[in-house]
Amino acid sequence: MCGRYALARSTRELASLFDGREAPGLGESYEPSYNLAPTRLAVGLALVSPGDRVLDTYRWGLVPAWAGDPSIGNRLFNARAETLSTSKAFSDAFAHRRLVVLADGFFEWHAGPDGRRRALYFHRPDGAPLALAGLWERWRDPTHGRHEPLYSCTIVTTGAGPDLAGVHDRMPVVLEPALLDRWLDPGRHDPHDVGALLRPAPAGTLVHHAVNPRVGDVRNDGPDLVAPYEDHELRLFD
Repeated sequence: MCGRYALARSTRELASLFDGREAPGLGESYEPSYNLAPTRLAVGLALVSPGDRVLDTYRWGLVPAWAGDPSIGNRLFNARAETLSTSKAFSDAFAHRRLVVLADGFFEWHAGPDGRRRALYFHRPDGAPLALAGLWERWRDPTHGRHEPLYSCTIVTTGAGPDLAGVHDRMPVVLEPALLDRWLDPGRHDPHDVGALLRPAPAGTLVHHAVNPRVGDVRNDGPDLVAPYEDHELRLFD
């Protein structure tokens, strides 16, 4: 967790909601998706200078600067909050390159009494976008150093809060708007200071509903994947 999420809002709306500005060319690189998976382009908010929040895209799956090739990012799409400061892959980004990954909501799968896994969609009760704690990195191919760098990111996870109780034991870190600058500020290096933000969301932060099992296939996309879904087969045997 988190391994799949949705973001279909326009970057213009996101920039307005989060008091930021769009990076040049963002409109060309951004593709809305109701089923965004690792290695796809995520939209993140970074603080480039005091008061200057910039919205841009990052490949989901962090590629550390020291990596020999970008394939390592395929499994580094989540970072555990408990080990950020000691992880070889994430410690430098945690100290200097923190990010807010924006999402409309995220998916989790839960096994019911019959053993079947059902997809659930978690989102804010008022429909506002989620600001998820993340990290970003800049990587250059060591064999072709003159090529454009690859910008990538990861989503930070923590223990599950009450809104995910019984569904999963972990969840992405959800940041409230008033805490964004504290998380994003590259001048804050004390891991105890920024690490204190990495806690489970309190009860009522999220609500969820069942969604179409088609979301399990990353090739599927569209608004029907986040719409409430009634499992007729489940009802038949209730």
